Amino acid sequence: MIEATLASMRNSVKFFDTDQMITIVNGRKKEEVGFFVPKIFEKEFKKFAEKIEKKQKLETLKKVASAQRKDPIEDGAVDDGIK
Repeated sequence: MIEATLASMRNSVKFFDTDQMITIVNGRKKEEVGFFVPKIFEKEFKKFAEKIEKKQKLETLKKVASAQRKDPIEDGAVDDGIK
């Protein structure tokens, strides 16, 4: 994996012409900002990203279901329609 600064992104021809993942670092603070994933890893990365999104959505739905169980509908209350 290559390490590059945000400033090197300005020279996009050299920055994006690679077949390796690049760790993007804030040059002043010396901390990681993100990653650049080249086109050759597109399929694998999309699968990975979809897996993470699905996991996050499932966790959110679990929280909603748990909150709903803790707040039962009583007589005279209005149902929100979620079952």
